[in-house]
Amino acid sequence: MEIGMSSRRYVVLAAVAGSVVASLPALAAEPRAVIELFTSQGCSACPAADKLLGDFAKDPTLVPLTLAIDYWDYLGWKDTLALAGHARRQKAYSLMRGDREVYTPQVVVNGTIQTRGSDRSGIEEAIAESRRAAATLSVPLTLSIADGRLTVAAPAASSGATSAEVWLCPVSKAVEVAIARGENSGHTFTYHNVVRRWTKLGAWNGKAATWSIPLADFKTTDVDAVAVVLQDGAAAQPGAIRGAAMMSLDQGGVAAAANR
Repeated sequence: MEIGMSSRRYVVLAAVAGSVVASLPALAAEPRAVIELFTSQGCSACPAADKLLGDFAKDPTLVPLTLAIDYWDYLGWKDTLALAGHARRQKAYSLMRGDREVYTPQVVVNGTIQTRGSDRSGIEEAIAESRRAAATLSVPLTLSIADGRLTVAAPAASSGATSAEVWLCPVSKAVEVAIARGENSGHTFTYHNVVRRWTKLGAWNGKAATWSIPLADFKTTDVDAVAVVLQDGAAAQPGAIRGAAMMSLDQGGVAAAANR
């Protein structure tokens, strides 16, 4: 399933994750949080949050993502980066938390805790709180590129049966947009790690597995990075994020996320 796109699956084979990249050097990265910023070009309160996400994008221990929404388009400016699926994801999170809070700029940290997107200390507190759950970012993912394909590898769960979904997000690392109408009229802003689509690669049942997808299926002129999220639940009922990794497509080789 994809959010805002047609659905395809890319489940390939079960394998020991390390065997996929045994002959290649890994880049050290230990994500402590996935930060999803729900934002809008038509929201006057959002630029501060967009700028803060740009700061977070410089931190290799974070996977910060811009999820542009479209429900403020009626205010006079149609968000050029929005996906309708992002609003659905934001609402689904609110229902799972039980608070039904949906606003911009809103951040969801590690799939479980929400806070204001422009509140740096609140986001750091949410990171710390979310990491108290043992399952959060407990599964190290590895991304590798070879022969025109991206391969995602996950190891076996350390204990107990589990079930989660693997989602691939093609990303634009920086997009500059001039706002011509609405609350932010006359301003130009840069949006960081903009998610262009969501593609479900498959399910993870706690056993070591890999998934592979041709680069040509998601690499376009406006995509220069990719993020992968291993998340409990389903698109309509998203849960805690068990693993994540991000890789620039400007580089070759391997990106390893040893999350703990």
